[in-house]
Amino acid sequence: MASDSDPVKDLADEPVDHRFKGLPPDAQAHGLTVGQLAAERRDLHTGGFTTPVLTLDADALEHNLTALGTYAARHDLAFAPHGKTCMSPQLFRRQLEHGAWGITAAVPHQARVYRAFGIQRIFLANELVDPAALRWVADELAADPGFRFVCYVDSVRGVQLMDRALRGRTPAARIDVVVELGAGEGARTGARTDEDCRAVADAVARTTTLRLVGLGGYEAEVPGADPDSVHAYLRRLTALAVEFDKAGRFPADLDEIVVSAGGSAWFDAVADVFAELPELSRPVLKLLRSGAYVSHDHGWYTRLTPFNRHPDEGGLRPAFRLWTQVVSRPSPTQAFVNAGKRDIAYDLGLPEAELVRDALTGEERPATGVRVVKLSDQHAWLETDSAEDVQVGDWVALGMSHPCTIFEKWPLIPVVAADGTVTDYVRTFF
Repeated sequence: MASDSDPVKDLADEPVDHRFKGLPPDAQAHGLTVGQLAAERRDLHTGGFTTPVLTLDADALEHNLTALGTYAARHDLAFAPHGKTCMSPQLFRRQLEHGAWGITAAVPHQARVYRAFGIQRIFLANELVDPAALRWVADELAADPGFRFVCYVDSVRGVQLMDRALRGRTPAARIDVVVELGAGEGARTGARTDEDCRAVADAVARTTTLRLVGLGGYEAEVPGADPDSVHAYLRRLTALAVEFDKAGRFPADLDEIVVSAGGSAWFDAVADVFAELPELSRPVLKLLRSGAYVSHDHGWYTRLTPFNRHPDEGGLRPAFRLWTQVVSRPSPTQAFVNAGKRDIAYDLGLPEAELVRDALTGEERPATGVRVVKLSDQHAWLETDSAEDVQVGDWVALGMSHPCTIFEKWPLIPVVAADGTVTDYVRTFF
């Protein structure tokens, strides 16, 4: 993927226009690019931004990137954060600068975005049976000897389909795969039993188009997940890696064995169990895949983060804030702001009102007595304790749960310093 230009830096050359919600209309009128607008370092509240507008806290973002990078290094884990959370090449680059091995994807489109922005190592946490996507991967590998791609396999039929799509290509294609161990009956993907995993590995060995490089899984799908059941599942995963190695299932030309797991709720269990792995015939790439940490949230992951169990290991800070504006105050106990399901993540809980900024004075205060009780497409319904809690025109900052469904609604997100200055813009590709 050699090129004279830098596709991440080139994002600054995009024009600011109608595609990007919340940005100052005068920026388009003056023909500004994203980079030029960032250079103006406008104030979020007085610089012409319109509501609703989603923001990322610059300090919290850097704190979170450092926290997981440090955690992974401390526990001897390679780190391939799941890029589906943010789908932002700028944040991918920052994750790599904080020590990430590569970036995890879920579907071929995500991998194509990664490659367009120069990502050299991709772990696709799904079985890939789409012939067109497999041919694209094979072409990328052939064109770039420095590109590393690994994906799941979890069925004999899947292996057969992959082999059929890749067989007979010139140059010959060979894709690295890990067998996915399912987290139990009723869980999501993955081979359900150890014997199923062995059968999938045997099927891979019968091909010339696939190379078995390890095992992987997702511990958060353990039914009724708790510390004991999650640790037990991860020990099954590592035991299979040990068994496969002793049985000679990994090919002779393999330099390292991949063992991968880890979402954002149980990365402490992954660190515990992966640390127990005995020495194998080749070095082990212990690959963690947590993704939501980059922005964290105000609900779901605030409750679930392993840092709650291990505060001495670090912590994460919510980075998102959605600034909305009160557009109706029909009664002393009811108000409406101008953001709803089209702008807000709501699949894992309603947003929380955090701050109120007075429309007349600019004074900010905690959103005491203000609650979000319902969402329409373009409105959030607020319940208030008194008539003085909010007024028409006030800005109300909302904190939200589940980063993965926040990023996708905003193609360009202002990054805001502690003093309210917008210092950068994060581009997303969903």
